[in-house]
Amino acid sequence: MGAMTDYLDHDATALAALVRTGQASPLELVDAALSRIDRLNPQVNAVIQRMDESARLAARGPLPDGPFRGVPLLFKDLISTVAGAPFHCGSRFLRGYIAPHDSELVARYRRAGFIPLGKTNTPEFGLTPFTEPALYGPTRNPWDLTRTAGGSSGGSAAAVASGMVPVATGGDGGGSIRVPASCCGLFGMKPTKGRVPTGPDIGEIWHGAVVEHVLTRSVRDSAAILDATHGPDLGAPYFAPAPVRPFLEEIAREPGRLRIAFTDRPWLGKQVHPDCRAALQDTVRLLESLGHIVEEATPVFDGEAFSRAFITMLCAELRGDIEDAEAALRRVARPGDFEPATWALSLLGRAISGADLSRALRHLQRATRQIAPFFEQYDVLVTPTLALPPVPTGSLQPTAAEQAILRFLGTLRAGRLLKLVGILEQTAGEVFEFIPWTPVINATGQPAMSVPLYWNGDGLPIGSHFIGRFGDEALLYGLASQLEQARPWFLRLAPLCTG
Repeated sequence: MGAMTDYLDHDATALAALVRTGQASPLELVDAALSRIDRLNPQVNAVIQRMDESARLAARGPLPDGPFRGVPLLFKDLISTVAGAPFHCGSRFLRGYIAPHDSELVARYRRAGFIPLGKTNTPEFGLTPFTEPALYGPTRNPWDLTRTAGGSSGGSAAAVASGMVPVATGGDGGGSIRVPASCCGLFGMKPTKGRVPTGPDIGEIWHGAVVEHVLTRSVRDSAAILDATHGPDLGAPYFAPAPVRPFLEEIAREPGRLRIAFTDRPWLGKQVHPDCRAALQDTVRLLESLGHIVEEATPVFDGEAFSRAFITMLCAELRGDIEDAEAALRRVARPGDFEPATWALSLLGRAISGADLSRALRHLQRATRQIAPFFEQYDVLVTPTLALPPVPTGSLQPTAAEQAILRFLGTLRAGRLLKLVGILEQTAGEVFEFIPWTPVINATGQPAMSVPLYWNGDGLPIGSHFIGRFGDEALLYGLASQLEQARPWFLRLAPLCTG
């Protein structure tokens, strides 16, 4: 490799090509990535666990002859486990826990030839759309270090946006790939429910709402990596329909003249920032210039009821996560082991009855049934990814007074009291004001992507959110490639990258 800027000029696909043709070695790529982590991570706080020694050892030895042989990769410290590496999920309670084996998805990344460099920052148990865990501190946005990188895959997004690595993994249960992609000016695809494996330890996550994939600077990297990782593993409870052809081939195919709906009407919140509306209108004009039929339309459903149902499901799942962690660690969880909001939500999860959870899941399923017919009329629906540009770090956290109340109630183990005072509804309202569209598509299971097409007057990226039919990532990848060619973003780098 030449100068450090040469590393930034290549996506993962191009770096792999350099290795195949002998123009670069895996060790040179690993050293380039580690050098950027050394220089930039103190400012960004994206990487919270490093694997320098094992990465250099892997780079020197034989690597699988996969499509990404020798390319460095960072793993989000949530869901996917890396054998012998810490697995903390952003929580003090799990500090010191070492994963005993690779998850199936990690094994597939290894077979594709990737070299793991370490783990990225995430909020505690991935609960928030911002990455500010008490355990590791906030991840900062490379476009503006005073702003959020989004969440829950904020560490991964900041690592890619700052040019530490070309690819980092994420998981999306309420927008956690798409949200940080929007905040950090990246491409982020949430695949269809059941598209990628969750084994061997998990059947489904958040009743199928969570899907893992990657954050990238190019569309082709995302498509090629999904080609290398999709498909069921042993014991999968269900899986997405098999693609007709490789996703990488889809980006070379013209998507044709699509019928596209758009809306800036928030499904779950109430307000949308003018910059996010402007980004959507700019995207609409671009789509029209490409020959697509574009008109304003939106599915209609009960957003408030959806919010309550989604948070009910999340609280119940969180309680299950904590009790699983107790069993793995063989010790009892206490309020001081967790952030006040996490513990409060887990108490709500303990207070939720089986009937409460069943009714919530049925409501989420009804919302899916209400939204699916909309995609018989339209090929794609476009919204802003977020209702706000990247917000200042700390602005979405509970206030000091709210945290004191949560901490006090947590010491009482007052799950039912929390429920009575309306914390469930309050929590749902505050979170969904920032992410009024993305969680709905986790419940429906459809593929969706955030595409970096717009930057506001402050130089902050604002993503556009494209939603496709269930199982049809192919169409979204074809459209994304067309948009990437019409308005290239790959070389639009955050100031931190070259500063």
